[in-house]
Amino acid sequence: MTSNAKSYLNLIQLARTTMADILLANSFLYPLDKKQWKNKQPYPPLGTLYAASVLDKEGYSLVFQDHCLSKDLTQITDYIRNQIAPILVIYEDGFNYLTKMCLSVMRDVAFEMIQVAKQHGLTVIISSSDATDQFESYHRVGVDYVIHGEGELTLLALIGQLKKEGNVYDIPGISYLHQGEVIKTSPKPVLSDLDSLPMPAWHLIDYAAYKAVWLEKTRPMELNIATTRGCPFKCNWCAKPIYGNRYNSRSVKNVVAEIAYLVENFGVDYFWFCDDIFGLRPGWVQEFSQEINSQGLKIRFKIQSRVDLLLQEDTIDALIESGLDIVWVGAESGSQKILDAMDKGTQVEQIYQATEILRKKGAKIGFFLQFGYLTEDKSDIQKTIEMVLDLMPDEIGVSVSYPLPGTGFYDRVKQDLLKKSNWTDSDDLDVMYESKYPKAFYRKLHRYLHYRYRVKRGLTSLQLLAVAPSKFRMKQFREVASMLYHWPKLMTGSRLLQ
Repeated sequence: MTSNAKSYLNLIQLARTTMADILLANSFLYPLDKKQWKNKQPYPPLGTLYAASVLDKEGYSLVFQDHCLSKDLTQITDYIRNQIAPILVIYEDGFNYLTKMCLSVMRDVAFEMIQVAKQHGLTVIISSSDATDQFESYHRVGVDYVIHGEGELTLLALIGQLKKEGNVYDIPGISYLHQGEVIKTSPKPVLSDLDSLPMPAWHLIDYAAYKAVWLEKTRPMELNIATTRGCPFKCNWCAKPIYGNRYNSRSVKNVVAEIAYLVENFGVDYFWFCDDIFGLRPGWVQEFSQEINSQGLKIRFKIQSRVDLLLQEDTIDALIESGLDIVWVGAESGSQKILDAMDKGTQVEQIYQATEILRKKGAKIGFFLQFGYLTEDKSDIQKTIEMVLDLMPDEIGVSVSYPLPGTGFYDRVKQDLLKKSNWTDSDDLDVMYESKYPKAFYRKLHRYLHYRYRVKRGLTSLQLLAVAPSKFRMKQFREVASMLYHWPKLMTGSRLLQ
């Protein structure tokens, strides 16, 4: 019997004699997203771990069910049926871009959990991007309270009132049903002092189980850390349902203390800083580098940033000195016309400049790209492809424009979203609005760019073999093999942009 199974049986036995205050869970199941499960890079639900830590700090007893590695809801259904707790809190990870996408397969999971809980008389509270956007739908399937936006302190206030059977109706930042009508209270002020929150409850995760999944593709385990909340930039397609159009930052010492804890307790030395924008506050990146090095921490990490920010002062130097491996930037398009239409606020030339500087200094860069934005035509698409092949970023992520509530882009196309308004999973890539070209075109385009990219990487590796065979490594061998695999497929899309 595994340690997880023993723990599960112990909880069921405990439930026969006592009851916890809260059953805490998340509803993102990586195995239900074929693309993500194939990638074998699952991250623990960081937002849920924050909720667990604040509840624990206030003295509430809770049972935590992490669904990230689960294939179904069997275990939590048993918890509910055995009356482990009177309150179910579904608290999603608002830091993970996958949960921000509001995938319908994960919504179905949440709905199933809610319905089972209501059948057994539990009070149900939910905090997620999707529930914030679609709160009326969640109330219709039985949710008692939806938490809107940043949730930890709202959750504490709500639980406190429920425990003493007090008045919950004046709590800001929630919605609820009253006499068949959905009532939404005033917004809750955002939390500016992020250091006031306790460290996420990392001790609750099954680290060995996560590590085993990563090792299936011989990758070392990574852990996710958030140093900030929100984003002050105004790209008109980017949704911010939880943390909003603002920017608050943890102190450097607070962040480094968490890193040191994770290094010491889990032996992990690679981190994904899952902030929308890493190190925006002036001087933060430089102070972070000094603190990491003064404590003798040897880590590697990846971040998300903007090309214009990377070009400021000594930002790239400080990042590299503290352990930067790769920075992902929202390149989006090689057409300035499209960047301007998106209100991106960056220049194509800055993408070239940032890539060149990172390369010279020994760091890697990844491009987030999207096709299908309003007014984009084949000439704009060609500029994006040319930019990718000119710069050959170390990694690319290609998508189509995805309208989410709360964005200007959504408002422009919402009349086209009658049949479908969310992707089923992260590999859906369906163009859900009236686009310039057919849906099939964008699916072929997505594959075509990947084929072009893989073929060029393979050719570059072959050139290395010819001029410097002593430097040829397994990585280059894999790239050549990938080239040979993708080359025939490339021929099928060669006429796509004609």
